[in-house]
Amino acid sequence: MTGGGGVVEGVGDERQWWSAAEPGFWQQVVGQLGTALVVVDPAGRILEVNPAAERLLGRAAAAMRGEDAHDLLHRDAHGGRIPREQCPLLRAVTERAEAPGEGDICLRGDGRLIAISWSASPLTDDGVFTGMAVLLTDAAGDRSARRERAAYTRALEDLTERLTLVAEITDVLGQTLETDEALARLGRLLVPRLADWAAVDLRVGAGQVHRVAVTGPEGRDAAQEDWRENLPEAGEWARSPLVRVLNGGDPVLQDQAETAAPPDSPLAAVHSGFLRAAGATSALTVPLGSQRQITGALTLVRTDPAHPFDTEDLKVVSDIGRRVGLVIDNARRFGRQRAVAEAMQRNLLAPLPQPGRLRLAARYQPAPAGSQVGGDWYDAFERKDGTLALVIGDVVGHDLTAAAGMAQLHGILRSLAWDHTGTPGAVVDRLDDAMPAITTVPMATLVLALLEGSPHTGPWTLRWTSAGHPPPLLLTQDGQAQYLEAGQGLLLGAPPGTGGSRPSAAQSLPPGSTLLLYTDGLIEIPGSDLDTGLARLRRQALALAHEPLDTLCDRLPARMPPGSTDDVALLALRLPSP
Repeated sequence: MTGGGGVVEGVGDERQWWSAAEPGFWQQVVGQLGTALVVVDPAGRILEVNPAAERLLGRAAAAMRGEDAHDLLHRDAHGGRIPREQCPLLRAVTERAEAPGEGDICLRGDGRLIAISWSASPLTDDGVFTGMAVLLTDAAGDRSARRERAAYTRALEDLTERLTLVAEITDVLGQTLETDEALARLGRLLVPRLADWAAVDLRVGAGQVHRVAVTGPEGRDAAQEDWRENLPEAGEWARSPLVRVLNGGDPVLQDQAETAAPPDSPLAAVHSGFLRAAGATSALTVPLGSQRQITGALTLVRTDPAHPFDTEDLKVVSDIGRRVGLVIDNARRFGRQRAVAEAMQRNLLAPLPQPGRLRLAARYQPAPAGSQVGGDWYDAFERKDGTLALVIGDVVGHDLTAAAGMAQLHGILRSLAWDHTGTPGAVVDRLDDAMPAITTVPMATLVLALLEGSPHTGPWTLRWTSAGHPPPLLLTQDGQAQYLEAGQGLLLGAPPGTGGSRPSAAQSLPPGSTLLLYTDGLIEIPGSDLDTGLARLRRQALALAHEPLDTLCDRLPARMPPGSTDDVALLALRLPSP
């Protein structure tokens, strides 16, 4: 190919550009290059080719040197010659400019026509144009490689999308402990990103199946929800994928023919009706939960015959099913715990006394759905000496233990206050002493208030103490609102010896006034400070001060801004007008 001096020998002086600082270096590089390279002179004659070009064009280098590249190689789709003025490579040589080509036909030495892609770059020697270097590739091979790369890219994108979906489902469902809300969020995440329809069936009671959620292109489809059927016994005879999965079978992938199979049980009939109504051409049914604890089943449907589910979809949805089952199990356990705690709280909130002309009203509002239960409580009872005791309290914690602790404090405080003749602070001191010995409560807040005076005519004096609780609010008939901030002491359960005897406070209450005791769920709003919450409560309470007491208790919690995640307890006392 070259002489020992590193200069190409053969055709014309134009080949003098082929020199290198080190003899043989460029020859070695070009010879080992995997891409076909053809060098042509300013007239379009072939100066040199590398071995890759020999293989691509099916011609020996010696047979191509000195030949006109266009006449030797360039053909139309039928093998005919092409006029030189129509050759893009010759045009690039004439213009001495870089140029690409796509899909041009070349005639191989064996007579076979091949489509090539090419890229030409001008060569110069000290500013003198000496020819063009032309890189050639098999266009068909390029298209195949591009298709492979595109398919690989799509596969990576699909995998990324699936993993992102699984992570998003895990994150979003983990933010709620309400089953229905979790399933609503699940449907919105799956449709239409992964499926056209989604249905969730849960095992309930003794061998029953409850379809609790169906999501389609238009959102939740209530018409296909809320039915119940008995779950047939497990058996190899069961053809229905829903029956098999709910009885512990493996996830099932169905094609269009399988979705149309006749049902073999009432449960299978209902499920088949759903698949027909959805227009299923492909369906997946996977268990919710683990094989040891199957909570239910998730069915996904696609309606486009050109885009059926595949085994990779089955793996992803099976993973989703395991995660969703765990969320539903947690939500169910929380729901049972919440129901027990709320029942405990409500059962302890005994009917209020109505001594003489005094009027009492109270409300208990559980935390919003999805929030944890608390230990809020209120109480009102007549003591042995006839005075009226009012109590509002909040046990630290948000679980069934807090609710049980509230029940313990409720009973102990009633016992201690029943016949004690001392101040409210002294009663709460005794409760504080007893609490670590006979309750499981670590800390709590409360207000104990005693109303002295005739229940018919007064005059009335309120004596109270607060163990770290928000202050009572007094509303008077002349439109004034006052927080009773005296009598504040440490919360119950504070380290011993840190506060001494608890303080008590006293204040005369005018006729017709209203006293409100409440828990912090009424004033603590996320993103707002306590002073703002107290000011808001004062305004809203004043606006309702002249309403009947029951109306005030109904409307006051409703007027507070949404966002609280805590229970609310409210106890109201109204004194008779003169």
